[in-house]
Amino acid sequence: MSKPTIGYVHSTESFGSVDGPGIRFVSFMQGCRMRCEFCHNPDTWNIGTGTPMSARELLDEALKYREFWGNKGGVTVSGGEPLLQIDFLIEYFKLAKEEGVNTTLDTCGMPFTYDEPFFSRFEELLTYTDLILLDIKHIRSENHKKITGWPNENILELARYLSDKEQPVWIRHVLVPERSDFDEHLKELGAFVKTLHNVYKFEVLPYHTMGKYKWENMGFRYKLEGIEPPTEERVENAKKLLDTESYQKYATVH
Repeated sequence: MSKPTIGYVHSTESFGSVDGPGIRFVSFMQGCRMRCEFCHNPDTWNIGTGTPMSARELLDEALKYREFWGNKGGVTVSGGEPLLQIDFLIEYFKLAKEEGVNTTLDTCGMPFTYDEPFFSRFEELLTYTDLILLDIKHIRSENHKKITGWPNENILELARYLSDKEQPVWIRHVLVPERSDFDEHLKELGAFVKTLHNVYKFEVLPYHTMGKYKWENMGFRYKLEGIEPPTEERVENAKKLLDTESYQKYATVH
């Protein structure tokens, strides 16, 4: 009998309502290589720390709350960046599908590559994945690198690949004043997403400062000091330029 793959979990949320359809058990995986200026979970960055768990242990914990999920809910894996632990995700989602559980992956897409062995593992993961929440931090690679530390070419490649595969996706974009809240950039992002054929929802997530205290507690300089959350008017402007209303196609995926 093969030894189970161990995943490193930062924390869990029993009744998540914003990370996929319905009520969901959300697992925040430990480890991320991006260094987003607006990250509200910098405590998930370090790789190899967190609580070690097998996929069976994590799913058993999730199933304790199954009665609350109804027809729409299920499990979501977020981060950190969960694709850094892709072998664990495969085991976890495979077990979940055996139990008839809806599966959602929340990712920034940074680890994506067509190189092996990642690509074959990713293709296998998709067979057990109902929905992907894909965060596009910025449409322009040079701006993306400034605010995250990484370019975005492979992330846009991932978006195109998922479109070709007709894998259901919700696109997410964090609206940050002085970083991503520029009409020209929003129009470019909107035009790119229009080329995709698998987007069922397009969410604008207003930047907030609720994670600032974590940066300070960890001894990091908060890079967005003095930048306030976007006004309601700017959020509505972004939604209009991105044409988010046109993507409201469904409430759940099975």
